[in-house]
Amino acid sequence: MNFALARHNMVESQIRTNRVTDPLIIAAMAEVPRERFVAPRLQGVAYMDESLPLAEGRALMEPMALARLLQAAEIRSDDVVLDVGCGTGYTAAVLARLASTVVALDSDTRLIAQATKNLTELEVDTVAVVDGPLTEGYPRQAPYDVILFEGAVAAVPRAILDQLAEGGRLVAVIDEAQRPGSAQLATRLDGVIGHRALFEIGIPPLPEFAAEPKFIF
Repeated sequence: MNFALARHNMVESQIRTNRVTDPLIIAAMAEVPRERFVAPRLQGVAYMDESLPLAEGRALMEPMALARLLQAAEIRSDDVVLDVGCGTGYTAAVLARLASTVVALDSDTRLIAQATKNLTELEVDTVAVVDGPLTEGYPRQAPYDVILFEGAVAAVPRAILDQLAEGGRLVAVIDEAQRPGSAQLATRLDGVIGHRALFEIGIPPLPEFAAEPKFIF
């Protein structure tokens, strides 16, 4: 399969046609070999406009959704980014082409090992893959200029919001019960966190952020 052609077609048909205009994001997604971050049996469909399974309960979000979230975050070349739920490292590899430093957090040891291997083989040296509970973020390297969630969440924990730097941006898809997912942007200005809904979109959830079950009579 001609992966370079498939990657070009992904950018032209899925990214550019969905209100993504940032040339740096377009260039990054045109360069990173998405097929390297999925199982061999899925490489042939790596550039389709759909999410792909990575491990039990985990998935790689579709390219269009990722591109729109990245554009909303307005990532700058000197930013430090926290990538929550990095999976096999694809988004971290894209982020590495946009930001100064990426902290790629996951709690699944198999995914951490695969992300480390993938990024090493591609010689991506500005990403640190770290292990820890996703719901706690990674305070050791905080504050972050940008925080990105690689899956839908019921809510963003206060512990992670507290790791956002002054002027920082956090993007997440909030998955409300019986409603379409809502991409939202949180910003910290003068110490105050503001929230803004961006667009409706559905992406696979991050299981650790599932809503607590409610008792119903």
